[in-house]
Amino acid sequence: MIRRLFVLVLLSIVVLGSSAFIRPTRSASLDPCAQDHEVWLTHVLEKMDSIKPGMTRGDLLKVFRTEGGLSTGLRRTFVSRDCPYCKVVVEFKPVARADSDNPVFMMSPEDSRDIIVKVSKPYLQFSIAD
Repeated sequence: MIRRLFVLVLLSIVVLGSSAFIRPTRSASLDPCAQDHEVWLTHVLEKMDSIKPGMTRGDLLKVFRTEGGLSTGLRRTFVSRDCPYCKVVVEFKPVARADSDNPVFMMSPEDSRDIIVKVSKPYLQFSIAD
């Protein structure tokens, strides 16, 4: 009888001790909400990263929209259409405007055909309103 009790106690200690090593830790995996956010943010950054120098302002405006604040037609801050806190600063080279006889408008600062010269790295910032 004592021997059976000893074996039972020993077996219980082994089972309880080994379960502490097998139990998954909470920090080892992300909860589903955090995983969804990570997937969404990856998607937003990939879309933002698809805009490269040599593309046009029209291409840019499919992924971004303009933001308020100080800017010019040839250097402007744009925000992601998916998240207004994800931003880039873009510089353009204007294209000649063949559709106008007025020399002032031939080099107007904004046209969907303007060529992207430089795109900053994406950054996060609260919205700016005029």
